[in-house]
Amino acid sequence: MSASAATLAAVASKSFAAPGVQRVFVASGTPEGIRSFDWHASKGELTSAGVAAEISTVDWICFSPDRRYLFAACEVESFNGKPTGEVASFRVDDGKLQQLSGQNSASKGTCHCAIDRTGRVLLSADYGGGSAASFKVTDGKLSPLVWSEHYTVHGPNPDRQESAHAHFASFSPNNRFAYINDLGGDLIHIYNFDTKTAVLKNAGAYKATPGSGPRTLHFHPNGSTAYCMNELNSTVDILKWNEKDGSLTRIDTVHLLPPNAPLPNPKDAPQGNTGCDTVITKDGRFVYFANRGTDFLYSFTADPKTGALTPMERTSSGGKTPRNFTLDPTERWMLVADQNSNNVAVFSRNASTGKLANEGKTVACPTPMCIVFVAMWGAPLDIKAVPA
Repeated sequence: MSASAATLAAVASKSFAAPGVQRVFVASGTPEGIRSFDWHASKGELTSAGVAAEISTVDWICFSPDRRYLFAACEVESFNGKPTGEVASFRVDDGKLQQLSGQNSASKGTCHCAIDRTGRVLLSADYGGGSAASFKVTDGKLSPLVWSEHYTVHGPNPDRQESAHAHFASFSPNNRFAYINDLGGDLIHIYNFDTKTAVLKNAGAYKATPGSGPRTLHFHPNGSTAYCMNELNSTVDILKWNEKDGSLTRIDTVHLLPPNAPLPNPKDAPQGNTGCDTVITKDGRFVYFANRGTDFLYSFTADPKTGALTPMERTSSGGKTPRNFTLDPTERWMLVADQNSNNVAVFSRNASTGKLANEGKTVACPTPMCIVFVAMWGAPLDIKAVPA
């Protein structure tokens, strides 16, 4: 067993409160911050295990590659007396969280964070302030921000693109490039970065369709394809990723809504129909997208080599405003964080066909924003193979 596999196995052994039970953390946009659940994979059931960490208004959580540490992006109005959000880190021990550090982000509206494949560099994105920042990570602790950038470009939508809105951070499959999705500027900013210093340097940008609002970026397991979810027009750009310079080139665009799709009730979704998030199976054969307003998941088959998508079907998200969703480690269940109906929905999934059940089970959860499993199965990351 490799060192990384042994580490994951050790973490996994601590993630079960009882045989067949696994710990799950859910970010909550409330003062409770991060909630704990126990996952029963044999039955596809979640049961509440209380509050894992009281840290206000957590929009996103992510694990270090060895899953020993958890990081959180907190959309608070101020932190340490400054008008910024907070980025925090926690040690994961026996399914519990112990806070290690908290640092100021670059500005308000901190909505996302991502860690690189060495576990040494964390990025945060600030929607309200239109900025991004980087932090060094040492034994799970965050340094004060090392690098930051405040974006100034804005798009043609006067209601949603009145200014820049950084929404998502990610890293390339080869860990040489970092990406910040700017929904307000219709851009994905591309950077080189140094894993020793956490400093980012500009390496270009992908220009999305004006008014589309690029929200998230996910890389296909084939190592050459990426999917950009465009929030404002509910489309997905299928992109070719260049491993040499980190550039992104659009191959195709997939529409999640039919032409002239009716708008949802303004009381439920004042922003209309908006795209949200992406899930890709480990083998790359299936890709799923979430859409809010009309609140559905859209299933696709994917060509494992090219990433080309073929639509399968739309199914309910099991609640209102699916903010985030994820497959469980067995990929037999899909869990959906339905933000505005205060629930997590669980749908069974046929691993062979990729089809999701039309109806799922729901469990109460206040303002769920992001779902993570303490231990994930499959091929573990070989940290030694990642460039330092």
